This record gives sequence, C-alpha cells and structure tokens, in this order.
Amino acid sequence: MTENQRFALIWGSVAFAIGSFMMIFNEAPRVLLASFFTKAFAVLLGTALGIVGAAIGESIRRFALPSGFFTTGGMTSIIKTKLFWMIGPQFIGMFIGMGLGIGFVMR
Repeated sequence: MTENQRFALIWGSVAFAIGSFMMIFNEAPRVLLASFFTKAFAVLLGTALGIVGAAIGESIRRFALPSGFFTTGGMTSIIKTKLFWMIGPQFIGMFIGMGLGIGFVMR
C-alpha cells in the first residue's frame, strides 16, 4: 500500500465516521425529512470532499510547518503544538470539505 493510499484510507475513514455521525444524530428539520438515499449520498460526497480537503490541509502543513517553535507553557504546550502540526491542518481541511459535500446535497 502506497503512502497516498494509506493517507486516503485513514482520512476517508475518519470523514465517513464523522459524516455518518452528523447524519444520524442531526435533528434539523431538513435532515429529518430527507430520505435514506439522500443522507447516504450526502455522507459519500462528504467523505470524498473530506479526503480532498485533508490532502489540501496536508499540502498546507508541509508548506507552513515550522522547523522549530518556542513555547512558554512547558511540556503541555509543546505537546499541543506538536499534535496540531501533526493532524491539525488535515483535520480542518477534512472538516471543511466534508461540510461542503454534505451541505451541497442537503440544501
């Protein structure tokens, strides 16, 4: 399995899980009145656009990743900063892409 396939599998699984959760537990009238197939298509489109968003986030992360950083909060601040630069931009991009995909279908 190549690195790109692994990346798409991981972020696709996360996007699918979050999208499914959003469709199952959303009590907005528009979502409640939607059919099963509309909700399923929204989750699938959200997953696909979530993978694209995560890939864009990864590109931004590689471009903007600092070679070093200074913190004043001790070890906790270092862990937060490292964790953000490890998955933060990808998660933000995935969430935006997923929201756009679900929003296009549910509008």
